[in-house]
Amino acid sequence: MKKVFYLGLLGLALYEICKVYFIMPMPGSQQQNTIDLAYFLHVHRWWFRIAFALMSIGGSFSAFSVKRKWLPALAMVPVLMIIYFFNFEMIADHMFLQPSVLTFSQKSETILNDSSVVLTVAHAGEAKAYPVRYILYHHQVRDTIAGKPIMVTYCNVCRTGRVYEPSVNGKPEHFRLVGMDHFNAMFEDDETKSWWLQATGQAITGPLKGTSLTEVESFQSTLGKFFALHPFGKVMRPDTIFSHSYDSIGRYEKGRSKGKLTRKDSLSWKDKSWVVGVQVGNSTKAYDWIDLTTSRIILDEISNTPIVVVLSDDGQTFGAFQRNSATDTFSVSNDSLVSEANHYDLAGRNKSGNHLKRLKAYQEFWHSWRTFHPTTERYQASAPPRSAQF
Repeated sequence: MKKVFYLGLLGLALYEICKVYFIMPMPGSQQQNTIDLAYFLHVHRWWFRIAFALMSIGGSFSAFSVKRKWLPALAMVPVLMIIYFFNFEMIADHMFLQPSVLTFSQKSETILNDSSVVLTVAHAGEAKAYPVRYILYHHQVRDTIAGKPIMVTYCNVCRTGRVYEPSVNGKPEHFRLVGMDHFNAMFEDDETKSWWLQATGQAITGPLKGTSLTEVESFQSTLGKFFALHPFGKVMRPDTIFSHSYDSIGRYEKGRSKGKLTRKDSLSWKDKSWVVGVQVGNSTKAYDWIDLTTSRIILDEISNTPIVVVLSDDGQTFGAFQRNSATDTFSVSNDSLVSEANHYDLAGRNKSGNHLKRLKAYQEFWHSWRTFHPTTERYQASAPPRSAQF
């Protein structure tokens, strides 16, 4: 029975490690398709814990009947430490908290400089900017815009900013950060306990597997360009409680992070290279960030739909728009898109009201875009490619 005591302790320790291992960025944990196993371990956690605890309790009398009673007691110490560490210190929503208070400032009140990168949401005449240096820590920020509830999300390991309607089956829902899958942040809804990917808004396991959250249009810009496009817009202020957790000098947004998971590759088409992923219907295409910074404008087609991808002179604000026809040519001048007699701003608007249709376009790490869009095409500029095909 002494063996049963020690096997129970070992099983309990291994279970707690495995339960967290598959949903956190540990060596080898994010490359495999183990999300259903991770979900099974999570859902049935108390059955595993009770079974292994009963084994240890059943063998405890025999284990503690020896002269050196300190041996079984000593064996319990690392197990208790593992239980504490993997249930309190390694829980995603304990590591990354939502703002305790959400406040905004106007242009004249902001403490950020114009080059700060923000995720912008505009709806029904209201515009708000969420600085990447803040939301990359929080992972999600719950807010409303023109009375519409939104969930602003960001995953710094994938460099993905997405905004969703926080509702499931037409009902308001609350989400908590539960971990990650294939290096992308993952949320759990309160009602069904399904797990949702941040990059796609899709439930990847649980009762609602295969369903998707409704995405709200957003785009990346610098704060300066945000206020140029939306003079009366507002920008999220930092929550002073989390000042020590923010990327206060913007190393990440400028591609200067040194972390293995958040760094930027200097060459094209590497795992941590930046791309702009564009989606037209169910078709997607990736554009190398280095090529875009060189040309600033790319004319292309996705599934026979003519598009234009443009980068501002600030080197961070970008957009993708549908052209009226494949013969439409564009140039960029003074941060305006110019097509024959028409001038458009970086939101695709012009004074006549004949706006360009904005397409879904995201700045993302290449490893993330190709993982969550496995059929994506890859745009090749006329110049020789900088790296091998993937």
